Amino acid sequence: MTELDHRQVVAIDGPGGAGKSTVARILADRIGAMLFDTGALYRAVTLMAIRHDVAGSDAIRLADRARELAIEMRPASIDDGRQDDVLLNGEDVTWAIRTPEIDARVSEVSAHPAVREALLDIQRRVADGAPVVMVGRDIGTVVIPNAGVKIFLEASAEERARRRVAELDGRGVATTYEQVLVDLMARDAYDSGRETAPLAAAADAIRVDTDGRTVDQVADAIHGIVELVWHRAGVAHG
Repeated sequence: MTELDHRQVVAIDGPGGAGKSTVARILADRIGAMLFDTGALYRAVTLMAIRHDVAGSDAIRLADRARELAIEMRPASIDDGRQDDVLLNGEDVTWAIRTPEIDARVSEVSAHPAVREALLDIQRRVADGAPVVMVGRDIGTVVIPNAGVKIFLEASAEERARRRVAELDGRGVATTYEQVLVDLMARDAYDSGRETAPLAAAADAIRVDTDGRTVDQVADAIHGIVELVWHRAGVAHG
C-alpha cells in the first residue's frame, strides 16, 4: 500500500469548548486548506443511534451502521452561524448533531474501537497529499500521527463552559452554565480515561492556551507556527 502524504496536515486536538472548530475555520481560510472537523463524523453516528434506538453501548451495531452512513461535509450554504454543512444520507444535520443530547452521548459512541475503525480510513484519505486542517481529540495521536503540524488547544473548564453556553444561547437552546460545566467535565474525564484513543496531547504537539485570548489571537499564534514549520520543511502552499 502506498504511504499517505500527511505533511500538509495541521492537526488541532483538544477538549470540547476549547475553540477548535472556530479557530480551525479561520486558519484554513488563511492557509488555503480544507477544514475537516472529524468530530462531526462521530456526532452523525450518535444522531443515527438515537434515531434508530441503537444503544450507545452496542459497538457492533454502531460500527455496522457507521459503515453504511453517507456523511458529507461541505462549505456552509446557509448564513446561520454554522462553520460548514454536515449532511447525513443527504439530510442537513448541521445543528441536529450539536445539541446537549448529542454532547451527552457522543463520547460513549466514539469510544468504541470498532466505530473508530469504521471511520478511520475516510479521515486518513481525505488528508492525503493536500493542505487540510483536521479537528478532533486524537488526530495527532491516532488518526494522523505523522501530521506535519500538531496543535493541542487548552482552556479551563470554566472558560469552555462559558463559551458553550454563549453558543447554545445564540441558537436558542435553553441550558445553564452549571449543567454545561458538569457535562464538559464529565466528558473530559470519560474521553481522557477511555482505553481507545484517549484525549491526550501528542508528545510532539505544540500546546496553545486559549484562556483570555480572542479567537483571532489564537488563530494568529497557530498560523505563525504553521508558516514556520512548513517553511522549515520546504512545504509549498498557496
